[in-house]
Parts: sequence; structure tokens; C-alpha cells
Amino acid sequence: MKKLVRILDGNIFALSEDNGDMVFSPTNPSGFFAFDTRFLSTWRLSLDGEQLHPLAVHEPNYYKIRFFLVPGHPTHYVDAKVSVIRDRWIADSAFTERLTVLNHTSEPVEYLLRVDVDSDFAPVYNVVWPHGSALRGYRDVSDGVLRLGYRRENFHRVADISSSEPAELDERGLTYRIRVDPQGRWTTTLRVEGRVLRPDGADVRERLRHPRGKVGTELPHDLSQWLAEAPQLYCDWESLCMTYQRGLVDLAGLRFSPLALPHETMLAAGLPWSATIIGRDNLLTCYQTLPFVPRMAATTLRLLALDQGTVLDDFRDEEPGKILNEFRYGEMAAFEHRPQSPYYGGADVTPLFIVLLDEYERWTGDGALVRDLEDAARAALHWIDEYGDLRGDGYLWYQPRNDESGAQNHCWKDTPESICYQDGRLPGLPRATCELQGYAYDAKRRGARLAREFWGDPAYADRLERQAEALKQRFNSDFWLDDGGYFALALGPDGDRVDALASNMGHLLWSGIVDPSRAAAVAGHLLGPRLFSGWGVRTLATGQASYNPLGYHVGTVWPFDNSLIACGLHRYGFVEEAGIIAESVVEASQHFAGRMPEAFAGYDRELTRYPVPYPAANSPQASATGATFLLLRTLLGLEPYGEHLVVHPAIPARFGRIELLNIPGRWGHKDAIGNGRATAR
Repeated sequence: MKKLVRILDGNIFALSEDNGDMVFSPTNPSGFFAFDTRFLSTWRLSLDGEQLHPLAVHEPNYYKIRFFLVPGHPTHYVDAKVSVIRDRWIADSAFTERLTVLNHTSEPVEYLLRVDVDSDFAPVYNVVWPHGSALRGYRDVSDGVLRLGYRRENFHRVADISSSEPAELDERGLTYRIRVDPQGRWTTTLRVEGRVLRPDGADVRERLRHPRGKVGTELPHDLSQWLAEAPQLYCDWESLCMTYQRGLVDLAGLRFSPLALPHETMLAAGLPWSATIIGRDNLLTCYQTLPFVPRMAATTLRLLALDQGTVLDDFRDEEPGKILNEFRYGEMAAFEHRPQSPYYGGADVTPLFIVLLDEYERWTGDGALVRDLEDAARAALHWIDEYGDLRGDGYLWYQPRNDESGAQNHCWKDTPESICYQDGRLPGLPRATCELQGYAYDAKRRGARLAREFWGDPAYADRLERQAEALKQRFNSDFWLDDGGYFALALGPDGDRVDALASNMGHLLWSGIVDPSRAAAVAGHLLGPRLFSGWGVRTLATGQASYNPLGYHVGTVWPFDNSLIACGLHRYGFVEEAGIIAESVVEASQHFAGRMPEAFAGYDRELTRYPVPYPAANSPQASATGATFLLLRTLLGLEPYGEHLVVHPAIPARFGRIELLNIPGRWGHKDAIGNGRATAR
């Protein structure tokens, strides 16, 4: 697969080759995407019939890009008599491209400029996993606009293409016959607007009074304001500053306004294949970034509460009280080829909803939201006991209701082979993975606090605390492997221990369910040679039959996973180990231009000397981006206690002095300072 360049604005994005072209083929994921649909699959520029080749590509920020191009092949660059600049940006919910033709001769020159255009209107899912996608739909030229459209019953999508300069339009593109003066230039601006139409022809967003998005002149100001409002970081180790700044920009780029809450913003889970609401990713990223950009957590909680499950629906894996895990707008969801609109196939999302609600109040003091969402929170806690406890033994299990088109695993490692025994066998269903029990424990503890302090129900709080303590006691007995000295990855349907050594048990430290007497053994495994690659903790340890350093959940390193592990290690007092993980993951990000990748290969550091990219990783990806922020919180030991922010830094010497200024919270704004070199001395 070719490396694609990309621009985005939330859940709207464009992918192209390095000359700016989008070339359609059933296996090529380039195009212009919005609302989980590819509105452009062909967007190819030629000059006098020749393909253009890049001299340089400039990406000043997430929403715009510039290509410097010349006709012919690279060997002809030296004497190029003409060049073309493609300026491309996404704004106002549209894809816009400004073409500039530069004549470098002393004579006037005439050129034939052509833009070939087409679309397959494929749902994103088909683009990720091709199913013989083909060009389809209708084409129409009218009133200076080329319309590409696709209609299937009430499902109607159109791409309207217009030009600022006169063009000869046909159903396959636009042609310009231009004359450029000596040493002169010619320019035009093309706009492509992807629209979702109702049966009456009205745009869905207009009927919902949904904002069209920021226009081009507003985006630079919006980004500047976003950066200015975030805490300011100063660190002796420039790598952390670089990753932090890149993370803030990536978060800004992933923001979008959901149709259900049109005047608020939340995060798309990742570009390109998760540019939508993914409940698990949204909740975890909001948790990671609460000390930095807390506003999106409230939007996320409100939106997920609006779509909380109310009925039993096998197709969508919906159950009363369950929090959704995915929502898409594409054709496959509309016609129920896949259960994505909404889809509830995640057993971890519901307890994480409670975790974030409590953590949000602890940081912001927004008790009003806790009271507003009391019914949703109680329903979520009830789901853990009523529908999550499939075997009536107090554990949180999962077994898909939809065994045809839904996910088999309902934990964050949701690929089919990710939950396995040491020998590679897969357990039957239902399954109870270890980290789910930690999340349930944490949710009950936090739910008890909310019930006692905000809902006026101390009896309910007492019951939740008793349940949490009983769960902790049973868990530390039932999941512990005496011969291995670590927690089992899961329980199988017969209650047997699924004995693979995996990163999941690091989440147990984050949730607090680990008995202190066993924490040192867990920490030893997490930093041991089988799990720790030198760049971070692998998802699955070496020596397991299913281990693959390039396996999505069976050997790769995930920054988000490592951020929770480091936070958990710090919680149990293993601050040196937490610092090792933080340093390793931040250093790895430097090999990805400062961006935290969704995942990278689990090869030993001594073998490769640099982190090997995972080829199909989302970039940027929300919870990977959030890892930087949770690691920084962990290094500085930031914790809210009542109306105060407590700072208890434990910083490796390499970071040197860290200053994080203007941290927002219920205390107003506070600063946090720590010095790793002073600690080392």
C-alpha cells in the first residue's frame, strides 16, 4: 500500500498520493470522505495530458496541504518551463483545491488543464476491507456544477463540484483551456461539497440546524485559540515538547460536531478508518486529556447518554443501560449490512462511562452534569450486574448477541485471535477478560462516591462498595496464576484460566483491583523482557504461540495501552518503572515525527534500533494521541483532591525540568513543576 498524505477536519478528511491525485482502484483507499462515505474516489490532475510529479509537499497543519508539481518525470525537473501548485484544504465541511499554473518562460503559453473526477460512494468499511468496489451512481452537469450522486431508496449522497474560473464541464471532469502570460500565473479554485440528502432533497445538516463547519479564514484563529487555552509545557527534553505540541494539534484536528449535539465538539476516534464516534476511544481519550482540555469530556458523556441502550436488540448487541461502542452514517449501517448505527458491541465501554463521569467531576467540580446523568449512570451500573454478569458469579463477561456480523471480542483487543491461551488456542464463549473486572471494580467504587455525594443515596453507595470489595477479593484469587506469578488474561466459559501473558494486566493496576501483595510481580512482568520491547509494553508477550510483533493485538506496542500501564504503576508506587515506560514511548514518537502512532511493531529494540511502523495504523488516532497527556500527568503526579491540585513528580533524569503551566480545574488554573535531574542527584 502506498503511503498517503492526508488532511482532516474532525470526521471529514482527504487522502491522496504525494502529487495530490486520488486514483481509483478497488484496493486504493485514497479519496475525499465525509459521513463514513467516500464522496471522491478519483481526482486526477494533468497538464497537456501529462501526469504531474511532486517536487515538494508542505503540510503546515492538519487541515491544509500544498503540493509543488511539474509535468513529466523526475529526470525532466531541471528544465521545467511550467510548474503547478495545488493548495488543498478542508473547511466549511467541504474539500477545496486552488490550482495555480506558473509560466517560467518569456513567452505567453497556452495549456490544457484537466481534472478527472469520479466517485464510488463506498462506505468506509468497504474501503478498509475491499469488497470489489466499483464506480457507481449518476452524474449530472447543470448551472456550472458537476454533480456526482448515488441514491439507494432513501439513502442519497451527492458531491457537488464547482470552479471559480470558467471550465468545460462533462460527466467525467473539468477542462480548462488557459493562456498564461510570460513569467505569469493563472489560478482557479475548485470546491467539492459532500452532502447527505433527505428524501425531499434537503440537506440533513440544514434540517438539523447543524453548523456547516468553520470557513477557511476561521480555522487558523480557531487553532491558535485552542493552543493558547491549553496548558503551556516547558521541558529540558525537547522531544516531550515536540510530542506534546503535536498532540494538541492532532486533538484539534480530530474535533467535530456530532449531529445529535450540533453546537458542541467531541473527538473522532482516528484517521482514516475510525473517523467517527467510537465509545471506548472517546471515553479513554477524554480521561487521558482531562487535565488539559476537559470540555470535550462533558460533550462525550452527554452524547453517549443520549444513545444509551434501552431494549434488547441482538443485531446491535444492545441491552438496557449499555453504552454504545460505534456509530456510523454510511450505507452499510443504513441498510443494516453491519450493526454500526449504533452498535453496542463493547463490554468495557459501560464501566468506562462511569469512570470518566466520576473523574470529570473530580477535575472540574461540575456536579450539575453528574446529577443530570444520574439515570444514565445508574442504568450503566445496573447493566454491569444484570447483563454483564452472564454467569451470575459477579464477573463481567461478554458473549455477542450478533454472532454473524458483530465483533467476537468485546474488549479493547477486539480482533478474533487476541484472547488466547499460551498455546494459541482460543477460548470459547462467554469470556471474562481480566481488565474488564478492573473496570467494573473501578466503576462501582466511583459510582459509590457519586451516589453518596451527589445522588443522596448512601445505601446504594454502601452496596456498590461492598460489591467492589467482594469483586476484588474473588478476582485476586480466581485470576491469579501461581505457577506464572501473573494474572490470567481471561476466564473461559468453564471458568478455566486463559493463561496467556499479555499487557491487559497493566490495566488492573490502573483500576486499583490488584492486591498490593501482587503488584510487584505484575510490575516485574510488565517491564520484563517478554513484555517490554525497549520501546514499550507489547500487547502479547514473546514465547506465546500467537505472538507476532506485527500482530494487531498479539505483539504490537500501543501507546494508549502503555499510558494506562504507566499510570497504574505510578498508582502502586512503581514510579521508576512508570518513568521507563514514559521515556520509551515518548522517544518512540520521535521516529513518527512526534506523533504517537496507534500501534507499532513489537520487535526488540536491540534488534531493529528504531520502532517499526504498523502498516495499517490510524494516524492520528485519538487515544494514542491522548497517551502523551496521561504520561505527562503521571510523571508530574497530578491528582485532584477536593478543591486542590496535588503535584507529586517522579521524573526520569532524561526529561530534566518539566513545567506545566495553567492547568485547568475546579481550582481555576495551577502550575506544576518537577525536575528529574534534581531527583537523580
